[in-house]
Amino acid sequence: MKKQQILYIHGGDAFSNYSNYLEYLKVIDISGLPDEPEPPKRWSKTLREDLGEDYEVFSPSMPNKLNAQYQEWKIWFERYFEYLRDDIILIGWSLGGMFLAKYLVENDLPFKPKALFLLAAVYGDGSLLDESGEDGGDFLYDVTRLSEIFGKVGSVTIMHSKDDFVVPYEHALKYKAALPEATLLTFEDKNHFLVEEFPELLEKIREVAEK
Repeated sequence: MKKQQILYIHGGDAFSNYSNYLEYLKVIDISGLPDEPEPPKRWSKTLREDLGEDYEVFSPSMPNKLNAQYQEWKIWFERYFEYLRDDIILIGWSLGGMFLAKYLVENDLPFKPKALFLLAAVYGDGSLLDESGEDGGDFLYDVTRLSEIFGKVGSVTIMHSKDDFVVPYEHALKYKAALPEATLLTFEDKNHFLVEEFPELLEKIREVAEK
């Protein structure tokens, strides 16, 4: 029996204006200090272990996540195609969700995914703009074409928390409006899914995989 394939794409930051990115580098927290505590555990780091031996989890490290460029991510994503097959489950978190939405709007895949999960995903209309100048950069896409995704994946599940302090919950509502056939799962207290455990996602993945 073949294992259920999962491909997870993490988030990142994207800027239309390079000078905004340079200013961002001056103010974001630095890491790797000698007395730095261990980073908090995240569900994304244990996804392979939590799903178990029946699943084959791909989690590529996408290029330059501090100033992500869509074309770079596209090239890297496509490098994995030779290992992927029909019925894979695609999962995109934050900018990763935006990336998968844009890719599926603009491109065909050589395989047919069983499902797409959009976790705290940025909507592609440019409505995300914070004080750092991060605005999605060249990950923006024609949101009027989003419905085309349903011809390329079996199902779409949108997951978002109302207390998300990075990507407002309104982005989930926009995805749901553009993809009325999608399932929207709303949470109250999971912020930007920066949590140690995410059992609801594991349950939904297993539910979809068994169909």
